[in-house]
Amino acid sequence: MRFSLCFLLLLPALAPAADRVGDIAKAIDRHLEADFKARKITPAPQADDAEFVRRVYLDLLGRIPKAADARTFIDDKSADKRAKLIETLLEKPSAASLLAMQYRQQWLPETATDIQKQFSGDNFERYLQRRFAKRTPLDALVKEILTTNVPVGAKRFLPQTNQTVDQQGITSFYQALDAKPENLGATVSRAWLGMKLECAQCHDHPFAPYKKEQFWNFAAFFADFNELAGQSNTFVGPVPPQFLKNRIEIPGTGKFVVAKFFDGKEPDWGHEFTPMQELANWIIDKKNPYFARNIVNRTWQQYLGIGLIDPIDEPSDANPPSHPKLLDELSTMFKDADFDLHTLIAGILNSEAYQRTSRQTHATQADPRRFARMNLKGLTGVQIYQSLATATGFKQERNNQDYFQQNDLNTFRALFPHPMKPADTQTSILQALTLMNGNVVATQTSLKNSTVLAAIVEAPFFDTGKRVDAVFFTVLTRAPTVEEAEKFNSYVERGGPTGDKDQALADLFWVLLNSTEFMFNH
Repeated sequence: MRFSLCFLLLLPALAPAADRVGDIAKAIDRHLEADFKARKITPAPQADDAEFVRRVYLDLLGRIPKAADARTFIDDKSADKRAKLIETLLEKPSAASLLAMQYRQQWLPETATDIQKQFSGDNFERYLQRRFAKRTPLDALVKEILTTNVPVGAKRFLPQTNQTVDQQGITSFYQALDAKPENLGATVSRAWLGMKLECAQCHDHPFAPYKKEQFWNFAAFFADFNELAGQSNTFVGPVPPQFLKNRIEIPGTGKFVVAKFFDGKEPDWGHEFTPMQELANWIIDKKNPYFARNIVNRTWQQYLGIGLIDPIDEPSDANPPSHPKLLDELSTMFKDADFDLHTLIAGILNSEAYQRTSRQTHATQADPRRFARMNLKGLTGVQIYQSLATATGFKQERNNQDYFQQNDLNTFRALFPHPMKPADTQTSILQALTLMNGNVVATQTSLKNSTVLAAIVEAPFFDTGKRVDAVFFTVLTRAPTVEEAEKFNSYVERGGPTGDKDQALADLFWVLLNSTEFMFNH
C-alpha cells in the first residue's frame, strides 16, 4: 500500500515531462509536414529498426550498439520501444560523458591545438560531465559558470588547491581563454547566444550585424579579469575608468566603453550585482530572445546534421532560419521545460524528422535543409574510437593508467576533430590511412587480439553464412544484403587468397571497419 501511494504521488511530477517530450516531437512534425505540403516534398519513410538503433546509440552514447543489444531491440515487438530506448540511453552515465564532450568542443573549440588549453579543456569537460549526470538545467549551468568566484587579475592561472572540484573545473574554463575579456566575450556571445561577435573585434565589418564598439561593450562585462580591474587603490577625485569593473578600453583608441547588452541597454548599476552576475541574469532570463534559440539550434544541428539557422552562429537577414516558426516554438517549449536539455533532446529524437531513413527515396528530398530525410553525419574521433572498441571487443577507458590506450584515444580525438557541422564531415587521406594501417585497427582485427572476432570464429554450430552475418551485425548493425552475402560467403568459404577461412573472415572484418558506412552516422 505504501509503495502504491508513493508511486501515485510521483505521477503528477513525471507526467508533465513526458508530455513535454511528446509535445516537442509533435511540434517538429507538424511544422515540417506543413513545409512538405507547401513545397510538394515527399518525405522519406521511417528508418528500419537496425538503422535507428545504430543512429541513436551513436548520437547518445558515442558508439555503435553491441550486436546482442541491437538484435534484442530489433526483435522487440513493443510499439513504444523507440521512445523507451531513447529514455534509457539518455539516463546512462556515458550519455552525460558524450554531452560534456560535445559542449566542451562547442564552448572551447580551440583546446585541441594547445597543451595548456587541452589540460584546461579536459578539466572543464569533467565538470560538465558531473553537471549533465545530475541533469542540471542549462540556465543553472551557465549561471554557475559566470557567477562562481574564480581567481582574477592574471592572464594565465591554475585552479587553486583550496577550491572545490567544481570551482576548479569552472576556473579551467577561464584559464583556457587566458582570462581575457575579449576572449570571454567572443566565446560567450558565440556559444551561449549564437552571435559571432569576434568578427567586429578589430574593425567594423560591412556585412556584420554588430560593430566594433558593440563587441567591446560586451567584452566589458568581463573587465573584472583585466589586470587593472579590481585593484585596491586610493584615488583623489573620480576613479579612473580603467579601474571600474564594468568598463574596458578599446585597444589603441584610449576610449573606454561601458558594458551593454546586445539591445544596447545597460544594467542598472545601482544594483548589488557584479557585471558578470548582471550578464548571467540577462542571458538566462526567459525574455531573452537569444539563449534558448541558440541552444535549440545547436541541439538540432547535433542530431539532424544541419542547424535551422546555418551557419549556427551567424543569424542575420541574409541567413534566416529554414523554418522560423518551428525555431520560435521549440525555443518557447525549451523555456517552458525550464531549460532541461534532456527533455529537448528526447523530443527531437522522438520526432519523425529524426527517425526517417537517410536513404533518398524521392528527388524532392535532395535539399538537406528541408529535413525530408536524415542527413548523413560524420563520426567524431571519439565516436570512431569507441565504436572500434565496441566492434572489436578491446577495453578502453579514458582515465585509466594504460598510457598506450589513452594515447590512441587522444590520437583519434586530434585526427578526427569534432566537426563544426556534422553533415559537412569529410575524410582526409591521413584519416583513411590511420584507419587502414593504424595501430588500433591493425591490432584489433587480428585473430589473436580481437575477442569479438575470435568468438565469431569459434562459435559452435555457426556455418559460413552465420559467421558473415555476425560480422556485418557487429560492425554495421545490419545483416548483409543478398548480393553482399553471396559475395562474402563465397570469399570466406574459399579462404581468400591463402585458403584460410578464419583469416578470410578477419579480412572481411577489416574491410567493414574501413568502409564509408562505418565512418558515418546515417
